[in-house]
Amino acid sequence: MINSTNKQLPKVNALLIIDIQEKIIKPIFNKDSIIKNIKKLIDAYQILEKNIFVSEQNPLKLGETIPELLPKVGFKKIEKMEFSLANIQEFLIELKNKKITNLIVCGIETHICIQQTVLDCLEKGFEVILISDAMSSRNKLDHEIALQRMIQSGAILTTTESIIFELCKTADRKEFKEIRNIIQS
Repeated sequence: MINSTNKQLPKVNALLIIDIQEKIIKPIFNKDSIIKNIKKLIDAYQILEKNIFVSEQNPLKLGETIPELLPKVGFKKIEKMEFSLANIQEFLIELKNKKITNLIVCGIETHICIQQTVLDCLEKGFEVILISDAMSSRNKLDHEIALQRMIQSGAILTTTESIIFELCKTADRKEFKEIRNIIQS
């Protein structure tokens, strides 16, 4: 994001973990790998950054977030009926109050809640980074087409390991050994 004086605003990240709920994840393509990558992402993100948002689609019918994929501390849970998280005022207010500019997105399903959230957030001026190996759909084709559509709309595609090292920035960080252990697990 650029402000009116053409100076680059500082980037403030948020991790969005979208709808990783028991009843939704059962039929998901490649779900074991997706769960493993989201777990790595959460573990590393909690060491390197703050601002984690967890959404739950209709939790009364679809259940809560899988317990192992709930961050340990410092996250905001948002229950929703809307497919797009960007239609939830509470979420938008949190982003504005924390001056968040970049959204790092993982979860399910790529072609429904993720895609609608991403397209809406891009329209609102956020930079959106898609963690391609930490999201999926029931059908591989739905996942792949949704990724293409979001990229064509301006989202950036990367992987779990790549974004973790990008957030870490250097091997000189005191947390690097812990981060390396997460990657290698």
